[in-house]
Amino acid sequence: MPNTRYYLGFNLVPGIGPIRLARLVEHCGSLEAAWHADAFALAAAGIEGKTSASLMAVRTRLDLDAELERVARAGVTLLTIDDAAYPHLLRNIPAAPPLLYVRGALTPADDWAIALVGTRAPTTYGREATMRLTDGLTRAGVSIISGLALGVDTLAHEAALEAGGRTLAVLGSGVDQPYPERNQRLAQRIIEQGALISDYPLGTMPVAANFPPRNRIISGLSRATLVIEAGEKSGALITVGFALDQGREVFALPGPIFSRQSAGCHRLIRDGATLVRSADDLLADLDLTRASVQREARSELPIDPIETALLGLLSYTPCHIDELSREANLTAQATAGALTLLELKGLVRQAAPMQYVLR
Repeated sequence: MPNTRYYLGFNLVPGIGPIRLARLVEHCGSLEAAWHADAFALAAAGIEGKTSASLMAVRTRLDLDAELERVARAGVTLLTIDDAAYPHLLRNIPAAPPLLYVRGALTPADDWAIALVGTRAPTTYGREATMRLTDGLTRAGVSIISGLALGVDTLAHEAALEAGGRTLAVLGSGVDQPYPERNQRLAQRIIEQGALISDYPLGTMPVAANFPPRNRIISGLSRATLVIEAGEKSGALITVGFALDQGREVFALPGPIFSRQSAGCHRLIRDGATLVRSADDLLADLDLTRASVQREARSELPIDPIETALLGLLSYTPCHIDELSREANLTAQATAGALTLLELKGLVRQAAPMQYVLR
């Protein structure tokens, strides 16, 4: 799309994230106008001097067409938030990343995805649970999302691949710099059977500060987050925080009460996370036992304008069907029919009688 070059440019400007970019585009009227804005327009849009100077410096030295060619030569696909192929679930989170770098491919099947996260040092129990749960989810047609880290992440990716399923790894580095080094071969297998994903530019090295923010993408791509062994201060709990902020469900695997690796999971269960004993538990709770039916319905029955309008009005806060009818200026019959189809396609669900939310 024409705007891809400008999204790429802004992604290389320090200090301009999703919120500032949205504010700048709103003030300037378009992404292209925002890219070419002068100092006065930048200031009027609330962009402070340091960030404004960074933008001007990047604009001066950057050849956008050459940068696009560099990305293409690296075998990387760019997905902007305006693209139809941009992940539906991720688009609906607060401050969704405007640009994704992808090595491999995202497919419509990845709309049925669950994040598996946990400790880098799982016990024998944790390793076995990760592999069994991942195998059950994968064979049900669910894509597995994790962060390519050692431990639970690696086990989840490997188990999904062994089961012949799809898996996505979200990186805290550029997609051309997968980390850790010992997972280079695993990263290549994921590219062939899923994708490496990042919102960091090519060449970005895996520094510690990059990993907490990338966790919002792990949870944002997923219908739910499952925690398998996590200590009280585990990084997996950062992903849980993002999942809750995004209105996604959280599941946790119980462990021995004396296990330090399970302390974080036990706290999550105490605080309201759903306890998981098997893949079937999770599939039933998320109504993913019908994933294959929903995929078929979505492919056979494309989204129509009425459904698009309703999706634009829905969020993760329940909305009554009568309110949706008024807001969309539709009859009750047309609204009910469209919502039924959206439920069949796995895009919405009833949170309570006549109350609908995005799935």
